[in-house]
Amino acid sequence: MPHVTFIHGIANKPPADDLLRIWRRTLADAAEPLPLGDLGVTSSLVYWADLMYGDPDSDLSAHEGVLENTPQAVDASGGESPPQPRNAEEAAFLARLRSEMTELSDAEMAAPDAPAVPAQPQGALERVPLPWFLKKRIMNAFLRDVHHYLFDVEYAPPGRSAVHIQQTIRQRFIDTVCDAAVTRPHIVVSHSMGTVIAYDCLKRVGTCANVDGFITIGSPLGLDEIQDKLRPEWNRANGFPRSKVARDWVNIFDRLDPVCGFDPALANDYRDNDVGTIKDQVVVNDGAWRHSATKYLRQPVFGATLRGMLDL
Repeated sequence: MPHVTFIHGIANKPPADDLLRIWRRTLADAAEPLPLGDLGVTSSLVYWADLMYGDPDSDLSAHEGVLENTPQAVDASGGESPPQPRNAEEAAFLARLRSEMTELSDAEMAAPDAPAVPAQPQGALERVPLPWFLKKRIMNAFLRDVHHYLFDVEYAPPGRSAVHIQQTIRQRFIDTVCDAAVTRPHIVVSHSMGTVIAYDCLKRVGTCANVDGFITIGSPLGLDEIQDKLRPEWNRANGFPRSKVARDWVNIFDRLDPVCGFDPALANDYRDNDVGTIKDQVVVNDGAWRHSATKYLRQPVFGATLRGMLDL
């Protein structure tokens, strides 16, 4: 029986069971339906939003994924503060990653006359036609999640006990992917920051189970700053996690998705024995907020890719 393991990205989420139901329903209701249950496909979800954002946003469950479908929902997830570097290495990392998203200072973002889309956009966020107060919150959430994971920061939302973020999320991923109930073919579908987590585990954690296929959507893995933190296991000539991914890796992106940055294609950065085997696929999501997971899941190319990987 085929199986899909999903892993989500940035921003607060509905409870895990609700989020998995929303994603499965999105696939079933797509223009080219892929009803996993009717097709005998089981699924699971690697959930980590509670480690960064506190309690799941149960109010969003009733709205069938509103969190990912509107920029206002990113605002509703809270005004995350930017991460505070603990040393010069972390400060340099955050500065470089921030520059990929925008060249504007906080003061320039807050200026009442700051254009939503500058005449000559210099960063990924500057191409997105959203108000700057939303863009800043999106940026801070992304910077914090990436920083805390890649540097294994000990962190907890208010009222929780702090944990080492990378170690804890890695264990959740491994436990889910290695579940004895999971059958083959087994496909990992990852979104946003979830693509970094999934890749890190598939490439850098020896105890991770083998899977048959890997799909990344809205992935920031093309950013040099992230690649540098995946060394020494990652290098451009042998970045493909071939020891864990038996078949294909397909990367789907929208060029106006700000989390992908200016380098959304991955084939040349994650080569397989110096051969570019990743299949990069360009899509156009609707609306101003192009990073939505459910918008990617509705794309015909996504449905066709997943269906093919599952041998349906």
